[in-house]
Amino acid sequence: MSLHTTAQSLVSLAAEPGHEGGGHDSLSPFVTGGGALFVLLLLLWITTRFNRDR
Repeated sequence: MSLHTTAQSLVSLAAEPGHEGGGHDSLSPFVTGGGALFVLLLLLWITTRFNRDR
């Protein structure tokens, strides 16, 4: 598959009606971002609890 064919297929996929936002309709950006923030804060808390080198 050439680069030109790949680029044409990606452009045609992006131009399909009904997929303007690029994401799934049921996923809220606020819920996704909030969930990611919670997971990262939880991992930070776990890391600091187990780091007893200080």
